[in-house]
Amino acid sequence: MARRNHPQAPAGQCGPALADPATRLHVVTGKGGTGKSTVSAALALALAADGRRTLLVEVEGRQSIAQLFELEPLPYQELPIARLDCGGTVLALAIDAEAALLEYLDLFYRLGVAGRALRKVGAIDFATTIAPGVRDVLLTGKVKEAVTRAVDGRWVYDAVVLDAPPTGRIGRFLNVTAETARLAKIGPIKSQSEGVAALLRSPRTAVHLVTRLEEMPVQEGTDAMAELKRLGLPAGAIIVNNAWPPVLTEARISNAEIRRGLAAAGLPSDRKTVTGLAREGREHQTRLAVESRLRAELRTADRPVVELPSLPHSGTRTGLEVLATCLRAALHRPEAS
Repeated sequence: MARRNHPQAPAGQCGPALADPATRLHVVTGKGGTGKSTVSAALALALAADGRRTLLVEVEGRQSIAQLFELEPLPYQELPIARLDCGGTVLALAIDAEAALLEYLDLFYRLGVAGRALRKVGAIDFATTIAPGVRDVLLTGKVKEAVTRAVDGRWVYDAVVLDAPPTGRIGRFLNVTAETARLAKIGPIKSQSEGVAALLRSPRTAVHLVTRLEEMPVQEGTDAMAELKRLGLPAGAIIVNNAWPPVLTEARISNAEIRRGLAAAGLPSDRKTVTGLAREGREHQTRLAVESRLRAELRTADRPVVELPSLPHSGTRTGLEVLATCLRAALHRPEAS
């Protein structure tokens, strides 16, 4: 992937880095519509810098990774999707619950052929549909396997980014293995669940929240952060997506000033144009006041806050590179003085 000169993250964002260097699993959640999947992909690119190897995982069956990287739908297989000039690589995995269950049955019960037979009669689809908790155990179990996989004493992946379910379901999704470990008495289900629960509550994991400076995403996001704390899950950074730089921050601009500015620029300065611009200016200043209040609300979570710029092409490869540059700067940000 070619490297280009991109703008840095918006100025004025001081504070601790986005994540501790020891973090190897980055779980990304957010309310629908906040750009959670886009931020996940950009974070995977940022983590792949400096020659690192990163795995980007999705679990919701939406094929978001394929769409963002302009690829055909991804199979249940780890495939390279981006190679950076620095030598870093991003691989992607779209986890399918049925395939994960087959893998689980073969690994722990040696039911490879029998498992495939069960799939033919629809038993696996029935199991993962009727018991959504089982589905989540399989999904998080596969993520844990990728994070902890090693060859010759070296991690296969330097980092794993999980495009996780939205904030309304994130607590239940991440906590299901702890509940399963508590209910199961013996056997591989209990041991696997305990292993996943331990990873998700360790310093190797950070759960990042993606939001926008709007009432509903911020409220749902702060509620999710409180739930993570209650469940003992390690909250990471708050990533404000699609942030616009403030303009017209001064006191009210008069109609006469607007008229003079239009005339100086050689633009129409009739009454309708002037009053329309004045109304838009007032609306913008009202919006700035709301955003200022929402920023203050996010700061009460006592987590690092990273702002990503609004881009006309955020869902394209070029847009991902811009966001990755911003996130990489946040990853290496020193503590604020």
